[in-house]
Amino acid sequence: MIDTTEFKVGMTLLYEGKLLQIVEYQHIKPGKGGAFVKTRLRDLKNNTVLDRTFRSGDKFETAYIQQRNMHYLYNSGDSYFFMDTENYEQLHVDKAMLGKSINFLKENMEASLSFYEDRFMDIALPVSVELKITHTEPGIKGDTARATYKPATVETGAVVQVPLFVKMGDIIRIDTRTGEYLERA
Repeated sequence: MIDTTEFKVGMTLLYEGKLLQIVEYQHIKPGKGGAFVKTRLRDLKNNTVLDRTFRSGDKFETAYIQQRNMHYLYNSGDSYFFMDTENYEQLHVDKAMLGKSINFLKENMEASLSFYEDRFMDIALPVSVELKITHTEPGIKGDTARATYKPATVETGAVVQVPLFVKMGDIIRIDTRTGEYLERA
């Protein structure tokens, strides 16, 4: 059990039968009345964000989330297969549970998978990933007065906005959190 004074960003707790992760919190002590804590919580099951206010001193049950480093192997239909790097055990995860992460999954990539009571909950990719551009229109020469972007399809099928000088066959670095172009690799 933890107290509201022990809240930290990223902590996971059980509240009203839901598995919630603290996104942000703020302790508030008004001039009149008791102190309270305003929180923003992410429901790990359906990925929604909730705003809740708790009295200072309320107690909550913590949930232990296990992190396992795994290699992404391949996908077959709507199943994505991963291998545990410690015991070489294979696991398949449905496409719907991976969300936007599938846009940046590349074979043999390492990722950190989160589990609660041996059930897959979430995936954390490296901060950036290098992918090859498979299709993009050629840039217009001389159009450099302002930062202009064009769509480019990378080897995983994701479409990323890139600068005009980037061409087909280039390898680019992409931020997996935002899906934005960072630089040419």
